[in-house]
Amino acid sequence: MENIMSKVAEALAERRGSDPQEITAETRFNDLALDSLDVAELVMDLEDAFNVTIDITQVDGTVGDLVRVIQEAAQ
Repeated sequence: MENIMSKVAEALAERRGSDPQEITAETRFNDLALDSLDVAELVMDLEDAFNVTIDITQVDGTVGDLVRVIQEAAQ
């Protein structure tokens, strides 16, 4: 899970122009000033990176939720 979290944090930080260390599992997408289009684009990038299909409806708004959904999809 740590590897997934670090890749997700890096992708989010790159999109925001911030430090990946500032992004935790509890970080909300709203806190990162990401709208639904930003999140959808991020999900598409992560689907390619992890070679999985991510069900965005299962993501409740935090980075940790997204990591959990990626982890479940990868199994």
